[in-house]
Amino acid sequence: MAVYTDVTEQDLAAFLGRYDLGSLSSYKGIAEGVENSNFLLRTTAGTYILTLYEKRVNRGDLPFFIGLMEHLAERGLSCPLPVHDRSGNALGELAGRPAAVFTFLDGMWTRRPSPEQCRAVGVSLARMHESARSFPIARRNGLAPADWRPLYDSCAGRADTVEPGLSAEIEAELADFEANWPADLPEGVIHADLFPDNVFFLAGELSGLIDFYFACNDLLAYDLAITLGAWCFEPDGSYNVTKGRALISGYVSVRPLAPREYEALPMLCRGASMRFLLTRLYDWLNVPDDSFVTKKDPREYLRKLRFHRGVREASAYGLDRAEVTKGSE
Repeated sequence: MAVYTDVTEQDLAAFLGRYDLGSLSSYKGIAEGVENSNFLLRTTAGTYILTLYEKRVNRGDLPFFIGLMEHLAERGLSCPLPVHDRSGNALGELAGRPAAVFTFLDGMWTRRPSPEQCRAVGVSLARMHESARSFPIARRNGLAPADWRPLYDSCAGRADTVEPGLSAEIEAELADFEANWPADLPEGVIHADLFPDNVFFLAGELSGLIDFYFACNDLLAYDLAITLGAWCFEPDGSYNVTKGRALISGYVSVRPLAPREYEALPMLCRGASMRFLLTRLYDWLNVPDDSFVTKKDPREYLRKLRFHRGVREASAYGLDRAEVTKGSE
C-alpha cells in the first residue's frame, strides 16, 4: 500500500486551484510504492500524478529530487516532469505534507523482464548518468558503505532470528567492505533504486524512468551493480547471464566502463546486495507488522550476496573485459 495520508476532495480542489490544470474530475490512490503517498489525478486538462512526501523522506532533499527530474527531462530523458503552479513553485503543501504534481507517464512495469528490456534499461541508465553530469546540486548517499554498519547495529544483534549465522556473515562482509571498497572510480548522480517497478514500458519500448527519491551522488558503476541485482536474477534466485549481458551491453553502448570499474564490479555487486539486505533486515526487525511500510524478505538479497561473493571475474556477469572497456580510457 502506498497511500499513507488521506486527502479530501475539498482540500485537493483547493490545492489544485493554484495550478492551471483545469478542474478536478477524479482522483484515486495508487497502491504501489513504499515511501510516499501517490494519487492518480484526472482534471479537465489531463492526467497527472500527485505525490505527498511522507516522514521517511527528508524535506530538505526535495529540491534535489524535483530539480533532477526537471534537469533530466530537459535533456530528453523520459521521466515525470514536475508541474509548477502559477507562482512558479513545483512544491506545495497538502494535508500537512509536502506535495507536488507530476506529468503522467504512460506505460507499465514488467514482472518478468526480457533480455531486450534489460538492454533498454542499461541504455537508459547510462543516458541518465550522462545527462546528469551537468546537474548543479549534489546529494550525499545516505545509504553508502559508511552507513551500513550503523544500520546493521540498529538491528541489535537479531539478525540470526532471520537466518542462523547471519550475524557472523554480515560482520565478515562489512569488514571486507570497510577495508576494500573501491576508490577513485567515476562518480556522478545515480538513481540508486532502478528496480523493475521504477521503469515503464509501452508497446514493447521503454517509456520512462520513475521514483528518483533515492537518487544521490555516488559511484556510477555502483548504480549499474544495483540494477544488475534488480533485473537479472530469476525467481528461483539464479543469475540470468543472458539478461546480464544484455543490460551491461546496453549500458556500455552509451557509457563505456573504465578498466578499473570493470575490475571492481564483483565487489560493487556484493555491496549493492548488502545495502538492500540491510535495509530490508532493518524493516523486517523494526517496523511493526501493522504499519504502512511494505516489508520485504531480506533473504532474497542474502542469496544474491552469496552469488556475488563467488564471482572472481566480472566476465561472469555476461561480457568480456575487452567488450566492456572498448572505447574507454
